[in-house]
Amino acid sequence: MGGTVVHALAGVDLQVEPGQFVSITGASGSGKSTLMHILGCLDRPTGGTLEFRGELVSSMSEKQLARVRNQHVGFVFQTFNLINRTSALDNVVVPLVYTRKAVVKRTAMQALERVGLAARAKHRPSEMSGGECQRVALARAIVNKPDLILADEPTGNLDSRTGAQIMQIFHELHADGIAIILVTHEMDIAVQADRMLHMRDGLIVEDSVVDEQHRLNIITRAQGMHARLFEQKASARAEVIQEEISPESRAAS
Repeated sequence: MGGTVVHALAGVDLQVEPGQFVSITGASGSGKSTLMHILGCLDRPTGGTLEFRGELVSSMSEKQLARVRNQHVGFVFQTFNLINRTSALDNVVVPLVYTRKAVVKRTAMQALERVGLAARAKHRPSEMSGGECQRVALARAIVNKPDLILADEPTGNLDSRTGAQIMQIFHELHADGIAIILVTHEMDIAVQADRMLHMRDGLIVEDSVVDEQHRLNIITRAQGMHARLFEQKASARAEVIQEEISPESRAAS
């Protein structure tokens, strides 16, 4: 703005190995989303280079980039980004533009089965819970059997129990050899990766392998917090119900 150039990323040097599970944390404006967009071939870097599967993608044409995205990268977003007027199955079919029509439906159904949602194939997003919508988004992300999944706050709109179920699917996909890069602000989610990056002001200021004991401590602490919150909510609901059925309440009515 006004002739001032703002660099969202500054001197980022990152190599992600095939099949690696990496989490990225950092405050808003730290460069996480920009980095994800570049890694996903959605944006081009204004400087430096980007290689994917041994190919220099930073100099590819838009058509070539679209093919790389479609065939090798799966995307999962916090807000699901589903088409509300169509069914779960039709949403999963969307990336299959290069697939033979004879096998499109079968391939999409296999992806829904992979995330445990085959029974909801004909339902629209408006008829499903947030967790189910995120499962549809995951099925769409894996339908082309990608080498890499980019997930931007995939548990951000979910309660802790549903978020844990979604993370279990990510772990299963990782076990199948798919590389995963996941952006999150939740530390108990971040430590579930093999490798953690922390960003600040466009820089990767921390790059570390997750220690198993540290992971266990963080997750246990988070589970305790979630349990206490659940108990508080249950207690508050019980008090409201008790108040509604008390003799004083009946007399007032």
